[in-house]
Amino acid sequence: MSESVIVINADGPETRVALIENGILTQLFIERERERGIVGNVYKGKVLRVLPGMQAAFVDIGEDKAAFLYAGDIANPGASVDKVGSDGVPRRGSGKVGNIAELVHPGQEILVQVVKDPISTKGARITTYISLPGRNVVFMPTISHIGISRRISSDRQRRRLRRIVDEMRPKGAGFIVRTVARHASSAQVRAGMDYLIRLWANIKANERLHRAPVLLYRDLDLMLRSVRDNLSPEFSRVIVDDRVAHDRLARFCKAFLPEYGDRIQLFTGREGVFDSYGIELEIDRALERKVDLKSGGSLVFDQGEALTAIDVNTGKFVGSKGKTLEQTITQTNLEAADEIAEQLRLRNVGGLIIIDFIDMDRESNRRKVYRRLQEALRRDRAKAHITKISEMGLVEMSRKRTRESLERTLATTCEVCGGKGYHKSPSTICYEILRQIRREGEHLAGDVISVTANPDVAELMNGPERPAVDHTVKRVQKAIEVQGRKGFHPEKFEIRGKKARRPDAQA
Repeated sequence: MSESVIVINADGPETRVALIENGILTQLFIERERERGIVGNVYKGKVLRVLPGMQAAFVDIGEDKAAFLYAGDIANPGASVDKVGSDGVPRRGSGKVGNIAELVHPGQEILVQVVKDPISTKGARITTYISLPGRNVVFMPTISHIGISRRISSDRQRRRLRRIVDEMRPKGAGFIVRTVARHASSAQVRAGMDYLIRLWANIKANERLHRAPVLLYRDLDLMLRSVRDNLSPEFSRVIVDDRVAHDRLARFCKAFLPEYGDRIQLFTGREGVFDSYGIELEIDRALERKVDLKSGGSLVFDQGEALTAIDVNTGKFVGSKGKTLEQTITQTNLEAADEIAEQLRLRNVGGLIIIDFIDMDRESNRRKVYRRLQEALRRDRAKAHITKISEMGLVEMSRKRTRESLERTLATTCEVCGGKGYHKSPSTICYEILRQIRREGEHLAGDVISVTANPDVAELMNGPERPAVDHTVKRVQKAIEVQGRKGFHPEKFEIRGKKARRPDAQA
């Protein structure tokens, strides 16, 4: 079995953390100091506006954009909490959400925590249900609840951990026991709880000292947070390429994860650590619109504002000898299901996702592909909901989004196409120019119309499309001169009138 490691690239202006599980890159996190995410931060905010029609309020937390607070995210003693997620955020079933106008009012100062970073034009999403994560437990000072990770399957372990938490938790507060706690001793769990209780007391003390808006608590940076949340016996090593970061991480592990101290290693290779583990190639692949499958098939990703569409194609894959078309298609779809799950994690694609599998005639094959996709998504830490494959081969699914996708983190809008993914062809621009000349030619001063355009357009108008230009000359009764200019946008052109040069004019 291939090795599972955490690889950290921290020798530049950004920190990148990759989780490689059984030889496969499953997660990639990127943090730039000047663009550092704010999820997990606790603020004392000030309510700016209350919108009863949206059951929401906008809150000033001191960031560039006002944060969004939904009524259901406000701790209300009268409301019941049906369930608490692993992140400490309450999930409600049929519980009634209070009226936002009765819960908060403009000018009110409230303690809030960010649960979703600002994305695109939207501000951060916040909640008043505070959760403070530790290594083994998550402390929820506003919810009286004890939760145990579902991945801890031993009833004996669950009872032991529940007993420890119940003995120590303050009245009215709660804890979620994380999966890694199954490897922790009772003393380690208690020490983690004690630290988080003291941290909460410190936050409350600072709240009384400062006026809103103010940051009261900032979660650990990406490197320390990733190790705190992910390092477990399944990972054999943590590889860091910067000595200062290595020493800092070693001190952190000595204080909080002493049993893993010997797994922190400094990378000393000549090439970059991400190059050494093939991660750079995977990142480039994750930014491509088209992803090739090993069989010869392919996936095509189209990411829009409202949803992401994924198209599965057979490509060069023609199947094996003796296999039918249905078997070939099913095999491609099964491979695509595994790759789609990996790409969604790596690209951090969230929101609504539509997958267009290749049409399969047999219901049994559709079920087989659906189960494969379902199984592959179980390894994803982001919660996903999927529907069964329709007769048309479509799957609708949603994936929880808490931060920007990899594409929007690493890329920017194309200057040429403006984000459309295409620009008009030279022929199209040529005909647009001729139409505009026919509309406006007689109003232009002078007896010559000068056209400046992209060199490809100019070459077309002076070559293959010259008959169309000459026809327009006859129509407007003015000469047309076309010249190309390097650097002109493919869709840009200029039309202006000028006087014809007299034969005896000086050059």
